[in-house]
Amino acid sequence: MPSNPATSARSDRWRLNPRAEDLPSGLLAFFRDVPAAIVADSAGVRVACSGLRAYHGRAGARLCGPALTVRVRAGDNLMIHKALLMAREGDVIVVDGQGELDRALVGGLMRTTAVAKRLGGFVIDGAIRDLDEWGDGRMPVYARGHTPQGPEKEGPGEINIAVACGGIVIEPGDLLIGDSDGVLSVPRGALDGLPERVTRHLQREAAIREQNARGEPDAGRIDRLLREKGLHA
Repeated sequence: MPSNPATSARSDRWRLNPRAEDLPSGLLAFFRDVPAAIVADSAGVRVACSGLRAYHGRAGARLCGPALTVRVRAGDNLMIHKALLMAREGDVIVVDGQGELDRALVGGLMRTTAVAKRLGGFVIDGAIRDLDEWGDGRMPVYARGHTPQGPEKEGPGEINIAVACGGIVIEPGDLLIGDSDGVLSVPRGALDGLPERVTRHLQREAAIREQNARGEPDAGRIDRLLREKGLHA
């Protein structure tokens, strides 16, 4: 295949791998209503994407599902279309678009397909367009930016490989969770024991919130942390 001088070193070949093994349905059901912030606090590793914003408009819209990953040449969405054909209900299409904002990688027509297939959403380190369509909240989407300029469809690209998105590495089958605070990706290897840690964290926060609501913040806890840093007040 002829080389394209615009092709970056990070996306200079074609690769099409099968979908990752499904995540357990019970695990997905557990995390569907857990705030992203609680998961981030409980994961024990950095999981939050940075620099991406929600474009789906409606407050309370949530994203939760396994990653189907795509790496593309900047401004080219040919392999994202292939990923849409491969995706199953609940999948979240994660795109390493190299942060390029000159051309939109996903727009309203692809959104329509995703809604019909009941996908979990999109996480795009790149640009989207047709914001009025995304704004109804029916299809969660996080992206780095937006532009009216459309994409090329020349390739190359790779599907179901490790990608960089929002400053973190996302592997096929990792768990994507998003809400109004942002979006994160939990590696499959970090999921063991995470529901239990999340449950304990929710219980701790509920107790602290109740105490704060009474106007009785836990001064003892804060002072103890400061003493551990060598500050005695």
